[in-house]
Amino acid sequence: MAPPVAVSPLIKFSRYAALFVGIAYGSRKNARLTVSEAEVRKIEEKQKKEREERERIAKELAAANEDTILK
Repeated sequence: MAPPVAVSPLIKFSRYAALFVGIAYGSRKNARLTVSEAEVRKIEEKQKKEREERERIAKELAAANEDTILK
């Protein structure tokens, strides 16, 4: 096997700089997306409550229509 080649300090620095920039970018993007996702979850929760209320009312109406004396 051939002996390892010495890597230039500029290349080493560039690799670590790119790693750091990537981590910083990912951290900022994650923070931004977390905020927008929290807003989406609030809206979805509100819609879920409204949908469950409509379903509950529909079930009550269906049960009221089925419970007749003339079955």
